[in-house]
Formats: sequence, C-alpha cells, structure tokens
Amino acid sequence: MTEIDAKTDALVPAWLFLPDIAEALDIEVTRVRQLVKEGQLIAVRREVRPGEKILQVPAAFIDGDKIVKGLVGTLTLLRDDGFTDEEMLEWLFTPDPTLPGTPAQALSENRGTEVKRRAQALAV
Repeated sequence: MTEIDAKTDALVPAWLFLPDIAEALDIEVTRVRQLVKEGQLIAVRREVRPGEKILQVPAAFIDGDKIVKGLVGTLTLLRDDGFTDEEMLEWLFTPDPTLPGTPAQALSENRGTEVKRRAQALAV
C-alpha cells in the first residue's frame, strides 16, 4: 500500500473506501485487503481530512459486483515490467490517444486485449 503524489492522485477521477468495495463485491473487508496484498487491486493512502490518510482504491477498478475484467492480468504485466503501484496508476489513468481514452477506461469497456498488448510492449 502506497502513498501517491498529487499529480497521480489528480489523474484518478473517483476513489472508493475498502468497506464500499467489500459491500459491492459482497465480501468481507479483510478479503478486500487480501486482494490488495495479492496484487489484484491497488490501494493507496489518501488524505481524506487534514492529517488523516485512509486506504482507497480507484472506483474504475470495480464494475458493479466484480473487479473490472482484465484488470488483474494488466496489473500483473505491469508489475512484471517493474512498475510501482504509483507508476501503474499513472499509466492506467493517463489518456492514450491510440486507444482512445485511458487504459482504465478501455478495460471498463471490455477492451482488455488492447490494454494488455500495450502493457506488454512497455517491457520491450
């Protein structure tokens, strides 16, 4: 679990608290923490009130009652390429005119193959 800089934080349009994710996925909060620990989700400490930082996950990673299709594989590819959590968030939420949109948007629109292809190309 990472802290991110303001630039990366500003790229992510919306965030969810872990209990909200647990409710959406119909699992315990401890299981959400396990998903983060296993690298299936990225959680970062964000300041919600002055001096109070709480773990949050980008809302774009959750699609109704499940994790966005293709996200876990994409995170694995990026992690294998040596990306930090902050670098992964920056890549996922930075607009890519060739997609178009951001990789996170493409994943939510079921265009995971395109996203994974780009992630694999980063390793070359």
